[in-house]
Amino acid sequence: MPPFGLPEDDPFGPHNLPYGVFSRPGSERRTIGVRLGEHVLDAGAAARACGSPHAALLTRPTLNPLLAAGRGAWSEVRNSLTEWLTDPSRHDSLAPLLHPLSSVTLHLPFDVADYVDFYSSEHHARNAGAIFRPNAGDALLPNWKHLPVGYHGRAGTVVVSGTDVVRPSGQRKAPADAAPVFGPSARLDIEAEVGFVVGVPSRHGRPVPLAEFREHVFGLCLLNDWSARDIQAWEYVPLGPFLAKSFATSLSAWITPLEALEAARVPPPERTHPLLPYLDDTSTEPAGYDLRISVAVNGHIVSEPPFSTMYWTAAQQLAHLTVNGASVRTGDLYGSGTVSGPAAHQRGSLLELTWNGRHPLELPGGKRTYLEDGDVVTLSAWAPGPDGLRVGLGEVSGRVLAG
Repeated sequence: MPPFGLPEDDPFGPHNLPYGVFSRPGSERRTIGVRLGEHVLDAGAAARACGSPHAALLTRPTLNPLLAAGRGAWSEVRNSLTEWLTDPSRHDSLAPLLHPLSSVTLHLPFDVADYVDFYSSEHHARNAGAIFRPNAGDALLPNWKHLPVGYHGRAGTVVVSGTDVVRPSGQRKAPADAAPVFGPSARLDIEAEVGFVVGVPSRHGRPVPLAEFREHVFGLCLLNDWSARDIQAWEYVPLGPFLAKSFATSLSAWITPLEALEAARVPPPERTHPLLPYLDDTSTEPAGYDLRISVAVNGHIVSEPPFSTMYWTAAQQLAHLTVNGASVRTGDLYGSGTVSGPAAHQRGSLLELTWNGRHPLELPGGKRTYLEDGDVVTLSAWAPGPDGLRVGLGEVSGRVLAG
């Protein structure tokens, strides 16, 4: 039955309405959909049926044209979808356009133009510093409190949730080894992150100020930036991650518009160092988000990282990304970096959860230090919504295959 009678507290009710791209059985045609409960609405067909002037944006095989249309169009489309789905007089005409999620195939919802990954959780950075530099006076490197540290990843290997991930191979060299060896990664890890999706491009040579964050960024989603820790340890000096990260980044099939997350906006943690003017957010609107993330390995929850603890916000990340004059394009994706909280059960990577393998996790299927072939990792999350409701984020899941 069409989901017009959803319980009011359903996290994917009309107060949410994330966007995705789907195809129906026996058809290669991809179209934009909006999630309602455990159904997806054919948004383009609904727009045509309701005489929407935005039908052309919604009858495309990718979200990119809608992303590029700008904040005014985003609001108008969202308001229309909410009105249609909550108006009983339209239910008969919309019912045939709602399809059970179990009957459709979900695809990567937008064409990824570029990919940048940040390193913006102080708890994660301190844990990593303590693991790799145990004798350092400060676990944070000198630049960390002054700018959002990041690197460029590989857009071509961003894959939609449900895509299997082949264990990567590369060079590895332990400190005691005389020479490097080549083979499958023995320390395959995950990174629980949040991805931000750029809609409106910026002009080359003009930085994007903090106040314009929501003019450019359409929405967010869960992201798992798979990491081969042993390959990374050997290759990252002096230029940073390369093959250890570029083999796969898993993205949710559902993009939650920022407008659905107004009730989840929170101030970031207190700043401990003065910020340069382009990053100074003391007088701007709150740019943090209260997202409650869960990380499961083979269905067993191993961590619950809180996104509200992230030191650097997505607005600051965008400002820093463009402050040198670099431009962003429609479909650019940037990751928050691993989300970790202050408690042991809030760490967003196996590197931290097992303290680089020293303290294995006890799972129903056996102990884990890092991922084994066949393991399935799933990230899920929710955020506070209007009137005490919850806003669900689309999960991101991937299974490890032998390399």
